[in-house]
Amino acid sequence: MKSSRLLTILLLLQTRGRMTAAQLAEELEVSVRTVYRDVESLHAAGVPLYGDAGHRGGYRLLAGHRNRLTGLYAREAEALVLAGLPAAADELGLGGHFADARLKLRAALPEPLREHVDRLRARFHIDAPGWYARDTGAPFLPQVTDAVRAGRVLAVRYRRWKEPTDVDRRLEPYGLVLKAGRWYLVAGPGPRTYRVDQILDLTVTDEEAVIPDGFDLAAHWRASQEDFHARLHRGEAVVRVSPRGAARLTGAAARALAENGTPEPDGWTRATLPVEGPDHAHDTLLALGTEVEVLAPEDLRERIATTVRTLAARYAEAGPEAGA
Repeated sequence: MKSSRLLTILLLLQTRGRMTAAQLAEELEVSVRTVYRDVESLHAAGVPLYGDAGHRGGYRLLAGHRNRLTGLYAREAEALVLAGLPAAADELGLGGHFADARLKLRAALPEPLREHVDRLRARFHIDAPGWYARDTGAPFLPQVTDAVRAGRVLAVRYRRWKEPTDVDRRLEPYGLVLKAGRWYLVAGPGPRTYRVDQILDLTVTDEEAVIPDGFDLAAHWRASQEDFHARLHRGEAVVRVSPRGAARLTGAAARALAENGTPEPDGWTRATLPVEGPDHAHDTLLALGTEVEVLAPEDLRERIATTVRTLAARYAEAGPEAGA
């Protein structure tokens, strides 16, 4: 859109100072000839824009001139919701709009504050996904985003973990949530939560989605997470853990140790930790090796002891190359 491009030229010159036609063309992804025509249009509109020839030439605005209209478009305003997560804006198809919105906001700042913001941007970077997160891709994320934005019902083919794995669902989208680098769709009826990367096929219908009055996506997500963790940690284990073992605990176990742990004379800490279930508790606590001792429940203690005895016997045997 030409009007948007003209405004962008003004904002670029306002924030960066002198720029050549070639630099503007590269920034706008247009030809130099198009920049020349746009500059003529700005001249005709009375914008105090000047061009200097020579090696150090370029276009510049008259000193003191400022455009005080940010001119944000709807998609640019939407992109600002993800201002701390530019990668997420890219995934939603808002990357370009995010860049334009950021440019307009930067142009609206007074010079000292603009320099301060630039310094912060150079020193802070947000990378939300975990270290070992694998990018599984969500090919239908743009369509889901459009349906959420337009409030349209989705007809999807969805893959779940239990049989039958592939099912057809009619979903009324309430909103999208980005959690640890993965997108989730909160949708009715229910509402329930669906992983966007598990959608196998999708059709956006003309039917209007009806969101319940007073529904708050952020509040719903917080409540669902609390309920998930409450159902997840249904058991407990009483343990003694060393300082090294304590440093390796994470999540609910680490919080329980910090909040309720009782120091003992030998430097270890006694605490009651929440556990998901027998198998998970066995594997998690066994991974701490000699840095933890399970005191209760007795069946968990005995199961870990049995595993340790089995390992000891296995490693006590001569290896396949021992007699070579």
